[in-house]
Amino acid sequence: MVSSTDPQELLHLARTIAVEAGTMATTMRTAGISVATTKSNQLDIVTQADTAVENLIKERLKAARPDDGFLGEEGGEVEGSSGITWIVDPIDGTVNYLYGSSYYAVSIAATMRGDDGGRISIAACVYAPALSAEYSAAVGHPAYLNGTELHVNTNVPLDKALVSTGFLYDVASRPTVLQDVTTLATKIRDVRMIGAAALEICGVAEGRTDAHFQRGLPIWDYAAAILIAQQAGAEVRGIVSTVDRVERLLIANPELAATLDPLLA
Repeated sequence: MVSSTDPQELLHLARTIAVEAGTMATTMRTAGISVATTKSNQLDIVTQADTAVENLIKERLKAARPDDGFLGEEGGEVEGSSGITWIVDPIDGTVNYLYGSSYYAVSIAATMRGDDGGRISIAACVYAPALSAEYSAAVGHPAYLNGTELHVNTNVPLDKALVSTGFLYDVASRPTVLQDVTTLATKIRDVRMIGAAALEICGVAEGRTDAHFQRGLPIWDYAAAILIAQQAGAEVRGIVSTVDRVERLLIANPELAATLDPLLA
């Protein structure tokens, strides 16, 4: 049997699993969680919930679509034969989650390989259980927040732009981000940093901010959210399609993206 690649069918599955995964994450946080291990350094933490939630998502996807591939933040990549690879961040905003902030989310994207070998997201869900917020999109269809169609802010002059960004766990990269903020600080309305890249990108989609930029993001942080932003009218700059980490990602309406891009170059 050939697995369907219909974006709407894939989106339905992503949404169903994201809600179950989000419920698990919330339940585990209520029960109490702690740091299970670290990855690249002492700031790059993994909680018991990160691993448990990713395993749940992986099991549900495998049961529904056994021929698909899977790439998760915690467990690496498993090749598939269907042409679909699911890219998952089980808890985007792990530090927020650990500290009791509501700004964390489950991020699930169904992707295909493009002609150049790069990954293209075709269905996506970013679910923030503590915020009761479900962002979703399928290629060729509008993006939604809890069933309401999303649209990016347009006609935003640079000096009125609210821009979000974030730090990576790599401390050595942070001076560059601070330089970016310094460059923009006198030219834009203000800067926001909430510590959950997928939610910040979705914030552009819903008009909660006007733009988001970030350096060095791995693909599981943006695979779902950029499709949601694109389907809401945003332009995404900086993706090198054959690489699973971006040097610099910029999301905004096309006019604002064109203005911000040279300032961050």
